[in-house]
Amino acid sequence: MISDQLIADLKSIVGEKGVIANPDELVVYETDGLSLFKHKPDLVVFPNSTEDVSRIVQKARQARIPIVPRGAGTGLSGGALPEKGGLVIATTKMNQILEIDLRNRCALVEAGVVNIHITNAVKKAGFHFAPDPSSQPVSTIGGNVAENAGGPHTLKYGVTTNHILGLEMVLGDGSVVWLGGKTQESPGYDLRGLAIGNEGTFGIVTKVWVRLTKLPQSYRTMRVAFSSVDDAAKTVSDIIASGIVPAAAEFVDFVALDALRAAFHLQIPPHTRALLVIELDGLEVSLDRQAEEVRRICERNNAIEVLLAKNEKERTALWFARKRAFGALGRLTPSYITQDGMVPRTKLPQMMNFIYQTAEKYGLRIANIFHAGDGNLHPCILFDERKEDEVRRALEASTDIIRKCVEMGGSVTGEHGVGLEKREFMPFMFSEEAMNVMKKIKQVFDPDNVWNPGKIFPPNDSHRPEITGKRKPAPM
Repeated sequence: MISDQLIADLKSIVGEKGVIANPDELVVYETDGLSLFKHKPDLVVFPNSTEDVSRIVQKARQARIPIVPRGAGTGLSGGALPEKGGLVIATTKMNQILEIDLRNRCALVEAGVVNIHITNAVKKAGFHFAPDPSSQPVSTIGGNVAENAGGPHTLKYGVTTNHILGLEMVLGDGSVVWLGGKTQESPGYDLRGLAIGNEGTFGIVTKVWVRLTKLPQSYRTMRVAFSSVDDAAKTVSDIIASGIVPAAAEFVDFVALDALRAAFHLQIPPHTRALLVIELDGLEVSLDRQAEEVRRICERNNAIEVLLAKNEKERTALWFARKRAFGALGRLTPSYITQDGMVPRTKLPQMMNFIYQTAEKYGLRIANIFHAGDGNLHPCILFDERKEDEVRRALEASTDIIRKCVEMGGSVTGEHGVGLEKREFMPFMFSEEAMNVMKKIKQVFDPDNVWNPGKIFPPNDSHRPEITGKRKPAPM
C-alpha cells in the first residue's frame, strides 16, 4: 500500500516533478518495448544521483514495497514491469558522461546515458562503445548492463559484459557498492561479471566504467540475396569456417521482406527468400581480399545478387533492410511477439525449417530477422492480440520454438533476457538444483527479495514444463 507519507518523502528527495503517482500517467509505465505483459506500477520516481537512489531505496524498504529498476523501457521480455506493483525507479535523468579517459580507453557514465551517446562523445577521437543493440539510439547503459545486451556487431566484438570494467550498484538496504572498477582486472571473485545480466534482481546500477574500443580503419559491407533460406543460413557457417569473422552477419527472411516491400518499396531481385547483410571491418589492406572470399562463398551457395557498398552512403543503404525490418512488420500485423532463442549457427538451416513448420502448424506467419553469425534467432510471431485464440496460438508457437532451440544445444535467450516472458522456459535448460543455486546467489544480494520480484524463475516450480529432447537440464 502506497501511503501519502511515502509520496511526500520521495518528493522531498527528487522534487515535485520527480514522482509520478497519478494513475492516468502511470499507464505509460505498464509495458515495455514489445512484450505482451502489462503491469502498472504504484509509483514511478526519477532520481538525479546515486545519493537520491540510495535514499529512495531506504524509504521503499521501510514501506516494504517491491522495487523495479527501469531504464528507457525498451526491453522485450517484461523485465522492467512491476508484476507485483510497487515502486519503479527510472534512471533516465541520470544521463551524464562523467569522465572520458582515452589514454586508458574507458569512460565513466551514469546509468541513464543512452548507448549511442557514448560513441558520439568519442568517435572524433577514433573510438566507440562496441555493443550496439538495435535499440542503441534510445536504450540506456544501465538497462544494457542489466540485460547483458547484444546487437549486430557482437559476433566479432562480444556482448555488453565484454565491455564493462566496473559498475556502481545500490542494494536493497540503500548501501552503495562498486563491483569491479576502472582497471582491467580485479582480485577476488568476479562480482562484476556476476551482476551483469542480473535483470535488476540484485539491485540497481547507477554508474558504469565502460571500455572504449578503437574504431576500425575501414569497412566492407555487402547485401546478399538468396532464393533459398537454407542457402543463406549455410553461407554464414561457411564464411566463419573459412577463418573470416565478420563484424556482423544479419539475416532477413521472405516474410520480413514482404513487409519491407509494402512499407518502403524495397528493391530486391524477384524470388528472393532471404537477405544477408555481411559487414567486414579492420585494416584497409586486408579487407578487399576478405570481401572477395566472402563473395565466392556466397556464390558457391547460390547467391542471386551480391552488392558491395562503395562508400558510406551505400553502406547505410545496404543496412536499410535490416535496420527497418522490425518496424515494417506493422504493415502485416497489428501485433507480434519477438522471441530470442539461440542455436549453434551450424543448426540454423534445421532451425529455420522448424520455425516455418511451426508457423504452418499454428496457422500464423512468422518473420525471421536475426543475428545469424552467432545463431541468435529473433522469430517474430505475427498475430492479432484482439483475438484470444490467436494470442493462445502465438504463445504456444513461441514455446515450441524455444524448446526446440534448447533441444538443438542452444539457449532460451540470446540477448533479451528472461524477465517475465521466458521464466517458464528456464526448466528447459536448467535443473531444479541449478536454479536453486541461482536463487541463493540472488538472496546474497537481495535477502529481502525487494528487487524485481517474480523475474527469471518460474513462479511455481511444481508446474514446470516437461523437458523433452536430447539435451538434459544443465547442472551449475
